[in-house]
Amino acid sequence: MVPLYIPLLHVSFLTIFLYFSLSLSSPTVHDLLRKKGLPAGLLPKEVKSFEYNDENGLLEVFLDAPCLAKFENRVLFESVIKANLSYGELMGVEGLTQEELFIWLPVKGITVDDPKSGIILFDVGMVHKQFSLSLFEDPPSCKPEQGTISYSARNDTGFGVQR
Repeated sequence: MVPLYIPLLHVSFLTIFLYFSLSLSSPTVHDLLRKKGLPAGLLPKEVKSFEYNDENGLLEVFLDAPCLAKFENRVLFESVIKANLSYGELMGVEGLTQEELFIWLPVKGITVDDPKSGIILFDVGMVHKQFSLSLFEDPPSCKPEQGTISYSARNDTGFGVQR
């Protein structure tokens, strides 16, 4: 006959294991960005979920809805943001636009060549904008897109403003 304390001991260890397994938070997309040499503040706090394929570098980030945030300029995050993530860069970005002098331009790439420089580069097609890395330390709060300005990255002209 098996003593009663042995099954109870197994149940106790199983309970403790499950508690610690579930209480450990899964890595966030912000943790992934840091691990890849990019600042966490490139994406808003309101990220609902994300998928990352380590083999091909495809990163897909999901928000509940498009939203606006402000770094140095206003940026619009679509409800799905896609990019190829490698160390220090996001390339082929889709779903992120930046306002430049009242024109919304798609962000095509984001690069941190040398973290010690304190500079991050945004490729907005015609121009490479330099920003201070300090602007992107913390994930920004994102406000729902207001109906007055709407950008569509799928616009044939590459950018557009609709009122």
